[in-house]
This record gives sequence, C-alpha cells and structure tokens, in this order.
Amino acid sequence: MLNKIVKFLGVLILILVVAALFNYKKLKRLHTTINLFEKENIVYNFLNIEKEIPTSLLSKSQAPTLLANNLSHTLPKTFTSGDKTYDIPEFIDRTLTTGLLVIHKDTIVFEKYYNGLTPETTHISWSVAKSFISGMIGIAIEEGHIESIQDPITKYLPQLKESGYNNVKIKDILQMSSGVGFNEDYADFNSDINRFGRYFALGQSFEDFAMTLKNARPPGTYNHYVSIDTQVLGMLLKKTTGKTITQYMKEKIWEPMGMEHDAQWIIDSDGMEMALGGLNATLRDYAKFGLLYLKEGDWFGQQIVPQNWIQQSVIPDGPHLQPGESELSNSDQGYGFQWWIPQNADGAFFASGIYNQHIYIQPNRDVVVVKLSANYHFKADTQGEKLLHIDFLKNIVQQFPKVDKLAEVQVNE
Repeated sequence: MLNKIVKFLGVLILILVVAALFNYKKLKRLHTTINLFEKENIVYNFLNIEKEIPTSLLSKSQAPTLLANNLSHTLPKTFTSGDKTYDIPEFIDRTLTTGLLVIHKDTIVFEKYYNGLTPETTHISWSVAKSFISGMIGIAIEEGHIESIQDPITKYLPQLKESGYNNVKIKDILQMSSGVGFNEDYADFNSDINRFGRYFALGQSFEDFAMTLKNARPPGTYNHYVSIDTQVLGMLLKKTTGKTITQYMKEKIWEPMGMEHDAQWIIDSDGMEMALGGLNATLRDYAKFGLLYLKEGDWFGQQIVPQNWIQQSVIPDGPHLQPGESELSNSDQGYGFQWWIPQNADGAFFASGIYNQHIYIQPNRDVVVVKLSANYHFKADTQGEKLLHIDFLKNIVQQFPKVDKLAEVQVNE
C-alpha cells in the first residue's frame, strides 16, 4: 500500500513539474506584466522589455541616416505650469527621465541620457506607437490596400461584426471616437486596459480581446480614448497589406528612413504585434519619426508618408475632437488621426504614451522634442503629470524663433 502511495505522489509531482515548466513562460510574463510599473522595477523594465516579453525584430536600416549634430542648446532653468514654477533639472530627475532630445532645423541640438539609457538602448514607446500605426495606415491607403477611411472596419475585418466595432468607420477608429465602451484607467486593477494586460500575459490573443468589447455610444460623436481602437487598426494593416506590422514598417518606414538601430514590437501568442503600444526603439529613431512628420512626410527628398495624410492627421475636424474642456470628450486635449493636439497649440501636435513618453512637434518653430521617461508618479496623478509634461515641452520649443507658418491645409476625404 505504501509503495502505491509513494508511486502516486511521484507521478503527481512529475505532472506538476511538467505543468509548471510548460506554463513557465506564461507565469513569468504574467508576473512581469503585473509588476511592470512598480517603482523598484520600472526603469529596468522600460529599458529591457524585449528580455522579459516576446517581441518581433524590426531590424535597423542597411543605410542609416545620421542627422547633423550640434549640441549647442541649453535648457532653461525653470518652466511654468498654471501658477507654479518648476525647476527643470529637478523635474527631469523627479519624473525619471531616461532620454531627452531636441531637433532644430534638421540638427540635433540637445541630447542627453539618464538612468541607464544609452544611444543604442531601446525604450518602450507605449502609446507613442499609435502614431506610427497611423502613418502606416496613410501609406496603406496611398498604395490602395485600404479604399477609404469612410469604409466600415468590418468591410475588411468581418470577424468584428459580433463586437462593438460592427459598421464603425475607420475614420472614427482613427480619431478615438469608435463609440466602444472602455475603461483606460491604469490605476484601476479591474479596468479594461489592465484586463487587456492580463489577457496578453496569459497568452491570449489581442484579436480575441477586441471581440469582447461592446458599443457604448454612437460612433463619431464622442472622443473617448480606447487603446483597443489602435489594435483594431493594426489588425486592419495586417489583413489588407498581407504583411505583419513589423514587416510593413521595416519596408515602408524603418529602411527608407535610415533608422540607426534595431527595434522590436511586443507580440502576442499568435505573433500579432501590440499595435496599441508595443513598439520598442531608441531615442534618436523616435526623434527621426517626429522629424518626418514635421517635414510632412518628405524624408530628404523621398516621400515616406503621404503629405496630405499627415496634414489631415493633425487637424481635429469635429466638435468632439477640439482641444479644451467639452461635454463631447473625456480629454481636454484635441485629437486627430492618432495624434494629440494641445490647447493653445499654435500648430503643435504630439504623440504620447503612459508614464510620460512624448514626441512633441512644433512646425512653425522647426522643432521636435522627444522625452522618454519611467515616471512612476504618473500612476498616482495621470492628468497632472500629463499637463506638466505638455507645459514643459511647450517651454522648450518656445525658446526657438518662429519660422513662416505652413499654408492652410485643405482636408479631403
């Protein structure tokens, strides 16, 4: 009898060990995801995401473009936000800035690295990735893969007919006005965005998650930030181009722009990229993408993203998309095609990711500013930290003189 019990326990232990080994990657990914933003780990995680989570490789260009470099710019000592004045060196330190770079007139005039980031180190973008996805949508339309942003997304992705995205226009998805219900509160453990994170960590697909969302409002009437909107745009890119996001981005952006370093995209268990925020790249390559948009898609003589697409992307063309407090939006910043437009923009627009990742572009001053951060304070005061950073970035660009404003843009559908 004793021998039978011992054998049974041995078999049971063996089964548990095999199960643990089989699920080790999932359990490790779940642990990493849950603890991703903890104060003790956040800097390491943001600089080493590809070591902790599955990614696809976006290889560097075979012919890198090296921007002119003249590190002559000095940051001001303070900036003002509201009725308070902030010390800039202290602000940079408090917000765990990892990289700060300024381009003026195609030249890098300020570039500094902090907290272990180097020129060769990749850094997670979070929602800054959304603006890259928008650029690729514009290219796909130019190439005829997508007929019109007035088309319903279900024309191309019929599997979404059973979700909140049924018959929603691509344009409304681009403008975060899909009408899909979604809680984007990163401080709420049970929010949809955190539920999405756990969904991914357990090996489930991004597409399956999108299928779970339901409609909450008429599309095109209310600006409500829904990260899964961008994931659906990623699904659209993959379906219509016949290529992964990594492949398409390599071919259409990374190689022709001469990006200097390898990058990565976080992928799910099906190999699908986390389009809503999974790009991992270097400070300089983020800055180059900002410069591409400042130059309206013309990369030193080669049109990478269609000019008209870029112009339309940064115009909030509906009442629910305008900067300022509004009952038609849950944000006081304006919104375009996956780009933000600040209040009192003076032509500026920016890409933004959680924990304060920014590409801020001021065309009428010929300036791009990129700030990467691992600001754990963000979780406790999301709106406050967002506004502080916008004012900080505005202060930097306002140091540079104005140039002739671009001609008025005609928006064509």
